[in-house]
Amino acid sequence: MSRTLLPSVEIEKEIDVLLAGGRVDVHPLEVVSELGRLGVRLVLQRAVEEGMDEWLGRARYERRPEAAPGKRNGYRPRRVQTGEGEIVVEVPQVREACAPFTSKLFRRRKRFLATEPLQALVIGAFVRGLSMRDVESLCEEAGLGQVSRSTASRLCRGLKERFQAFRERDLSDPRLVCLFLDAIFLPVRPSGAKEGVLCAWGITEAGERVLLDVCLGMRESEEDWLELGRALARRGLRAPLLVVADGAPGLVNAIEQLWPDADRQRCTVHRLRNVLAKLPERERERVKAAYWRALDEASSQQDGERRLRTLVGELADQGYSAAAACLADDLDALTLHLRFPLKHRRVWRSTNLLERSLGEVKRRTKVIGRFPGETSCLSPCWAVLDLVIAGANRVRFDDLDRQLIERIATERNRDKEKEQEVVAT
Repeated sequence: MSRTLLPSVEIEKEIDVLLAGGRVDVHPLEVVSELGRLGVRLVLQRAVEEGMDEWLGRARYERRPEAAPGKRNGYRPRRVQTGEGEIVVEVPQVREACAPFTSKLFRRRKRFLATEPLQALVIGAFVRGLSMRDVESLCEEAGLGQVSRSTASRLCRGLKERFQAFRERDLSDPRLVCLFLDAIFLPVRPSGAKEGVLCAWGITEAGERVLLDVCLGMRESEEDWLELGRALARRGLRAPLLVVADGAPGLVNAIEQLWPDADRQRCTVHRLRNVLAKLPERERERVKAAYWRALDEASSQQDGERRLRTLVGELADQGYSAAAACLADDLDALTLHLRFPLKHRRVWRSTNLLERSLGEVKRRTKVIGRFPGETSCLSPCWAVLDLVIAGANRVRFDDLDRQLIERIATERNRDKEKEQEVVAT
């Protein structure tokens, strides 16, 4: 039976199905890795197909009298070991030609291709959009040689527009229960210090996790966070009930200005790290267990605060005054998540998912070294974050959870109306 679609087109369809969530055999947290593997196949397959077009002097179904003799005659699978595991490349075959077709990709009979940089290429370029020059340089670094401009152009066409559309889409529909904010520092430009990439994502009233924005913040200062928050507001995002972030002064000040009526939950994981850093190693496991026990067993915000203050007193009595002072600082902000449905307390109290996602960004982009510019940095960050966060399990609210959330929102609106009446009088 004749093959009507190019192998590269078939791979593209597989990628589309994966991004649409149609691969039930792939765990959500493995989507990024599977995407990288499929994308590497796509880049290699297109390189081979372009090589055949160049060798014959004509594209598929094209007729040219001056072209070299030879007819396409199906494909032969070629297994290649790469950094992503074994990849199958369909090598085009030819008949009635003066010589057999040999792809430049395999001209040295490579059995292993160093394709680690293609992880960044695929996730950054194919999924979301690096520049054509970036594609060419990364392919060359991966050992693929010079990639034709037409191939690179097809890889990148329309992808930057997707990223721009993500940053401009309307946000008035997802009503957030919780907003998470964090940043990562990456070498954004060919030279100079690392710069902050600011990230915002949230959990909606339907329990869905949604990535809201990925943007550049030169210093992760108060002004940078204010700019991000105002941009979200301009796109229609309504104030969340809870904002979770670390204790960076600029970020704290920005949250209080942007969402003064929201509860500000200090990331419990960040605070624990600060406390443990002020303790001798022999005491760290004990204090860590006591800290999480206090938050895990608390039945309310007041109970959690009481348990943590007890731990502060114990640390002070044992002579660890620096650790005690660190835990006592802004302690009430550590327990605000306990006002929300308690069975989801581990969801509300830290920026862990965002941190894991940012760690995945670092792992996926470190092979690039330094990025050539802002877009080439932000695009793969967005790609990885979007896939990991969207692929995480949704938060399942039952009727009691929804009633509690609605009650908190109603009380918040009532308090705001009273403040406005006081100001008016």
